[in-house]
Amino acid sequence: MQSHLQPFQTFITKAIDYIQQDPETIGLAAGGSWASGEIDAYSDLDLVVVTTRKIAPDIEKMQEYAAKLGSVLASFRGDHVGEPRLLIVLYENSLLHVDIKFLTPDEFHHRVEDPTILWERDQILSSIIQQSTAQYPPFDFQWAEDRFWIWTHYAALKVGRGEYFEAIDFLAFVRNAVLGPMLHLKNSSLPRGVRRAETTFGSLELTQLRKTVAMPDRTTLLSSLWEVMYLYESLRDLLVPDTFQKNRAAQLAVTKYLASL
Repeated sequence: MQSHLQPFQTFITKAIDYIQQDPETIGLAAGGSWASGEIDAYSDLDLVVVTTRKIAPDIEKMQEYAAKLGSVLASFRGDHVGEPRLLIVLYENSLLHVDIKFLTPDEFHHRVEDPTILWERDQILSSIIQQSTAQYPPFDFQWAEDRFWIWTHYAALKVGRGEYFEAIDFLAFVRNAVLGPMLHLKNSSLPRGVRRAETTFGSLELTQLRKTVAMPDRTTLLSSLWEVMYLYESLRDLLVPDTFQKNRAAQLAVTKYLASL
């Protein structure tokens, strides 16, 4: 076994030892980088625990279960990503970051990926995977267009007022919500923000993306805003479906406003 896998495998082995003794747990699976084979020493572990009784979104029940799998230093529920069934846990042993999603068998039918099954009772998880199809949430180009020019104008307002740090945060948000997913789609990968951008995007694309990163001063922020608009427009024109509707009036108005700053 590769050395960087040892802490993950040790945790999984101990977790299975516990859940095998729990009659209400019917399966344990691992998604993310474990399932894709991209796991390294800096990865977290994405687990799915499937139980007959509903555990989530009861935070106390989720934390109680997580504590059975190892010594917990800290944990919180995934409300910030819109997933109250997720518990983000930091375990003391090997300082391991583990995301645990608590599902019932019915909920396991609706998933964004097919995880690697680590243990299951009576082939229940395997049967569900065979009977249903995983679907990653698609990127909505029209959703982005309907918001992009408003977002860009808002960032320009912040620069104009001198709220440079807020403008920087807003540019980061647009990279993660719009530009990153579109670049992933261009590279035939899942629209996962800017995850693994450094190893997924081409050198020219990374250069373009770097230009959208600014320092807290007016000149570089305005330059980065222009780069954000250029990159968005080029990706939009390359990737959007035929049914897409450009908001040309908003684009023109925001472009003129930015030029006036």
